Amino acid sequence: MSPEKLDHLLSTYFPQLSDLKLMEEIHRVARWVEVPAGEVLIQYGSFVKMVPLVTEGCIKINRQFEDGRELFLYHLYPGDSCAISVSCCMSLEPSPFFAVAEEDSQLIGIPVEHLDAWQKKFPVWNQFILLTYETRFKELVLALDDVAFKKLDERLIEYLRKKSEAQNTLTIFITHKQIADELNTARESISRLLKTMESKGLIELGRNTIEIKR
Repeated sequence: MSPEKLDHLLSTYFPQLSDLKLMEEIHRVARWVEVPAGEVLIQYGSFVKMVPLVTEGCIKINRQFEDGRELFLYHLYPGDSCAISVSCCMSLEPSPFFAVAEEDSQLIGIPVEHLDAWQKKFPVWNQFILLTYETRFKELVLALDDVAFKKLDERLIEYLRKKSEAQNTLTIFITHKQIADELNTARESISRLLKTMESKGLIELGRNTIEIKR
C-alpha cells in the first residue's frame, strides 16, 4: 500500500490516531489485509497476531464453545477495531472467539509485538484502545439487555434497522439462518416473523435478501 493511501485511510477512519510519531510507526509496521466475504480472519483457539483497524466491509465476531455452539457478539465496520483481539494479543492466550468477513473487507493490521510499547509511548494510542474497550463493552451490555428484556420481534426490527444503516442500503443480503444465529434463536422463528413483517408491508423478502420499505 502506498504511504498516501495509508494516510488517507487513517485520516478518514481513524483520525484519533493522527499523532505524527505514531503515524510514522504505523507506516513502518502496518500490514494491509484483504479478506474475501466468507473467509475466516481469526480461528477459534488460534493465537491472535495483530489488531485489526477496519477500513472497508464488515467483520462478524462470534464466541465459539467447545461443543461447537456459537454466540454472536458484535460486528466491526469501517472505523472500528476489536477489543477482544487486543485482549488476546496482550495476554498471549488462544482466542475464545472467531472472526469472519461478512462482506469483502479490508483492514490495517497492527502486529502484536508493538502494542505494549505503543501504549506506553503514545497517549493517543492508549486512549484509542481504552475507547475501543468501552465501545465494545457497551455493545455487549446492549446485546444482553435485548436478550433479557426485549421480545424477539422488537429485536428483529432493531437488528434490520442497524444492519441497513451500517451498510447504507435498504436491501440486505442475508439468510434467515444467519439472522437466527446472530439473534441466538431458531431459524423457524425468524422466518415466521419476517413473513408477518412482509404481510404488513414493512419489508419485501427475496432469495437471501430483505428489502426494507420506508
